[in-house]
Order: sequence, then structure tokens, then C-alpha cells
Amino acid sequence: MAFKIDPHFATDGPPIIVAVGSQQTELASAPHSHPRGQLCGSLRGLLSIDVAEGVWVVPAIHAVWLPPHHPHGGRSHGPFHGWSAYIAPAACRDLPDRPCMIRTSALLKEAVLRASTWPAGEWDQRTANVAAVILDEIRSLPVEPLGLPLPHDPRLMRIAQAIIGDPTDERDLEAWAAWGALSSRTLSRRFVAETGFNFTAWRQRARLMRSLEMLADDVPVQRVALDLGYSTASAFISLFRRTFGETPANYRRHL
Repeated sequence: MAFKIDPHFATDGPPIIVAVGSQQTELASAPHSHPRGQLCGSLRGLLSIDVAEGVWVVPAIHAVWLPPHHPHGGRSHGPFHGWSAYIAPAACRDLPDRPCMIRTSALLKEAVLRASTWPAGEWDQRTANVAAVILDEIRSLPVEPLGLPLPHDPRLMRIAQAIIGDPTDERDLEAWAAWGALSSRTLSRRFVAETGFNFTAWRQRARLMRSLEMLADDVPVQRVALDLGYSTASAFISLFRRTFGETPANYRRHL
């Protein structure tokens, strides 16, 4: 929509402002917040969104909802073609009050793309109807638990960030506990309490998040599996299917 206002900071103006764009280089956004809520997704490519609750890898079949004033940052993995819908604070009152990832629908994507073509000016009933569809889809689409929740304890956060940096690190729980200067019992107990996953399951999830990035970069499935420490490609494919509901090859086609 060709409005002469910055959708990141405008509290007035239309209830919904949609921007669609693309670039051939990696898109990066430093941590920031804005008064409007934001629903963002990709038409092609892969996004990583960082929020206080964790790290979310967002394929083209999903979108992330960020309530007003919620700090976040992100980047794309390679070339990016995506969209953002900025929702006025008043229209966010009955939308989720916490960040979440939703599985997009064909209806939502079509409504967003239609809204991106609206010229500046008064809204009519037709544009109001399309905006209502976007808001209703945010309210009703299923939430997808594809994020990587982060712990709050500084010692656990240090370990988590090291694993995210290198998911193939094979150190066991005892070795990580020693590196983080806490007992293995404390590490195990607090990881479950603060992330909802035991340490082994969380590390496996970190590897799966990295596999999405590698698939977006056209890395062959066999190499993804071996580089991330799986014993065989079939073991990786089986775990990927159980987690995401489809094979890595089918997932890559969505990208």
C-alpha cells in the first residue's frame, strides 16, 4: 500500500498496512519494536525471527505474529521475497497478546497480497471486508510449535547459544554442565523448567531448526543429515517427517 507513513511507527492511519518486497541479498533486521502489531511471512525463502521467548525459523508456509511493542529482530537465509501486515493498536485488542507462529492459509495470503495493492485514501466496504478477513485469519489459524524456546538462566542461555552456534557439537549433558559451571542435575532440571524440553530433545530441536536453514540453501538432504550428526539420511528423514509432517524433499519444494 503506497501510504506516506512509516508502518513501523504509525499509530494512526488505516487499520492494516501491508508491505510486500524482495531482495537478492540477505535481509537483516536488528532488534527493535514498533507500536503496531506485525504479521510477517515469506512468499519464497526462509526467515529467522528472534524474540525474547526464543528463536523461530519461519518457512514459507508459516507466518509470525508479533503484538505491538514486542521487541524482535530477524534475518533471511539467502534471497528473500516476503510480506508484512502492520495492524493498528486498536485492531490488536482481540488478537494474540504473545508472539506466535501460525500456519498460513491460501485465504490469508491472497488477502494480504490484495491489501498490498490498495492505493492511499479512504477505505470502502470492499477493503474493510478484506481487512476483516486478515484479522479473522490471525485469530483462528492454528498455532505451530516450531520455535526454539530459550532458557532465562544466564548459565543455561550461554550453553543454548553455543549449541545454536554449532548444533553438531557432540558434548554430552555432563560435559556441557561442566562447561557452563553448574551441575548436570541442575542443568537437566532447569532446562525442562525453562524451555519445556529436556536437554536432549532441545538439542535435537536445535539441529532440526538448522536443517531448515540448510535445506533453504539447497544443501542436499544426505549432506544435511551427515553434517548435523545423524547416523544415516533415513534417520534424519524419519525424525523430520515426525516433527514437520512431511519429508525434507517435500519441504524444500515449499521454499
